[in-house]
Amino acid sequence: MRYFTLFLCILSINCAEQPENKNDTDLMSKAQEIHDRVITIDTHDDINVKNFTDSINYTQDLETQVTLPKMNAGGLDVVFLIVYTGQDTLSPSGYEKAEENAMAKFEAIHKLTKEFAPDQIGLAVSSDDVRQLQAAGKKVAMIGVENAYPMGTDLSNFEKYYNMGARYISLSHNGHSQFCDSNTGEEDDQWLYNGLSELGEKAVDEMNRLGIMIDLSHVSKASMMQIVERSKAPVIASHSSARALCNHSRNLDDEQLKALKENGGVVQTVAFSSYLNTEKHEARSAYLKELHNQVADSLGLQWYSRRERYSLSEAEQEAYKEDAARIQEEVDRLLSSREDVPPAVNVEDLVNHIDYMVDLIGIDHVGISSDFDGGGGIEGWKDASETLNVTVELVKRGYTEEQIEKLWGANLLRVLDEVSSVATAQKKT
Repeated sequence: MRYFTLFLCILSINCAEQPENKNDTDLMSKAQEIHDRVITIDTHDDINVKNFTDSINYTQDLETQVTLPKMNAGGLDVVFLIVYTGQDTLSPSGYEKAEENAMAKFEAIHKLTKEFAPDQIGLAVSSDDVRQLQAAGKKVAMIGVENAYPMGTDLSNFEKYYNMGARYISLSHNGHSQFCDSNTGEEDDQWLYNGLSELGEKAVDEMNRLGIMIDLSHVSKASMMQIVERSKAPVIASHSSARALCNHSRNLDDEQLKALKENGGVVQTVAFSSYLNTEKHEARSAYLKELHNQVADSLGLQWYSRRERYSLSEAEQEAYKEDAARIQEEVDRLLSSREDVPPAVNVEDLVNHIDYMVDLIGIDHVGISSDFDGGGGIEGWKDASETLNVTVELVKRGYTEEQIEKLWGANLLRVLDEVSSVATAQKKT
């Protein structure tokens, strides 16, 4: 964060306009000073192993939302890089294939911190590591595992992942895993276990024993409530928001949030458009879809949404980049001149969720995440270079430096320390 310059601190909440009066200048200066002093932690950033090679990696300003240059520009200190694996069949062959993917992502993160940029970023596995690396002027990588599916039914894999640096793990993703039901069961009211499986109960105990934070994002409500009841250590929701403000199954309702508070955990408010304001998100998405298709048609090209591109082969995705850039350039030009464009979900919407959850469960149980490179990103915090804008909005709302420090990372580090303490205590008994 020390790399941040005074010029960059003049960014407005919409990342474009200069302050128009002294009050705006004072606000920006105060936010800049606070942002420089606190440790900022983003608890969810997806990765693609293609961007972790000796020739293409995060030392360069890639198109990804997170890179070292973007972290430096935005004053973002710590990122949880995610070992994510999608759901497949609950079978040995499915687990084996998934583990190959997980191991490749662990290896990629280790290469970034040990081979490609050890002078710029280090791997942290404790709060002490975070503070030491930050004090040394380095950025910090931590590892979260999104979906325990690759571990199969062998509980010893939790220790294997812990030894490779994983400090939080979620037991499911989009689909019921061998460990627990997923939030996606709400769509058709179909469940495998009505919460945790027997293996999932053992997994909770094992993560407590090892000192791994249990991530509640993506699990079903029943799974979440059973995890909280069973866990001897605080838990986290690494990238979820308030269901009272946005009725999405990925968010936590008031009962869940109060249970998380009782447990001592923390919910990391996520900058994911459809989890913050569904109405705004859907209106703008529909408008942009139509506009992209119109522009593509006028250029004699095909427009593929982000989700549709996943169905293309690697070669097709690579070949499509130039067409996509041409279409997007024209769309951006048109957007700048139109007055009928629906407003985008923005930083204000994000902080509305923070406000709600702080009021409900207290400042000690709320944090911040982006889900960058996994679908996250909103107006004002589109990538890591715009991280200051979140702090600006928090200052505007009246949050103190101590409160902002808690939201940006101190709460998460407190939970990490408490989870570690529970593990240490269990080893002594």
